[in-house]
Amino acid sequence: MQDLLDRLQYLKNSEIKSLIDTRLAEFSIYRKGNMDEIFCELSFCITTANCSAERCIEVQEKIGEGFLTLSEIDLATKFKEIGYRFPNVRSKYIIEARKNISYLHNLIKSGDNGNELREWIVKNIKGLGYKESSHFLRNIGYKNYAIIDFHIIDLLVSYNLIEKPKTLTKSKYLEIEEILKDIGNKLKLNLAELDLYLWYLETGKILK
Repeated sequence: MQDLLDRLQYLKNSEIKSLIDTRLAEFSIYRKGNMDEIFCELSFCITTANCSAERCIEVQEKIGEGFLTLSEIDLATKFKEIGYRFPNVRSKYIIEARKNISYLHNLIKSGDNGNELREWIVKNIKGLGYKESSHFLRNIGYKNYAIIDFHIIDLLVSYNLIEKPKTLTKSKYLEIEEILKDIGNKLKLNLAELDLYLWYLETGKILK
């Protein structure tokens, strides 16, 4: 682990820190914003399952407020036009998620630290498992969540911190999350910060 800690500490002391701090500040603005913006971010996270973040950012930019206004058929058609891989099922999930906008907004505004909120999202928003729900919470300013995707898993495997799981069950996700918390504590980083540093270390990019 020490080699990984050293590399992350190096990044903390580099110009990358300011880029990551800026991105995290952008995330925090979402949580203070209106529900339309938050829902568009939720819709983005629905699209990310089995699809690259870069591709889904392009999709989000092209659809914009259509996540809020388009019918299921029109949203699916728009997905197809821009070449998104899962037009029908994801449009269905997004339309169903609209029914929960008010309740979700109330949960976010309640000031909960996110643990109960994540459980509620996993159980009530179709298309969002622990990875995507954590992605959503991280992207709207919750600091105690990281996106445990194949990039992060491969990185942890390469440092012999975990064995590559065959499937990412809830228990396995939470187990890996605890390992990340331990790394974060050693570096005095919350999980949102650590996530971006790890992602940069693995990909050379800072996305969302």
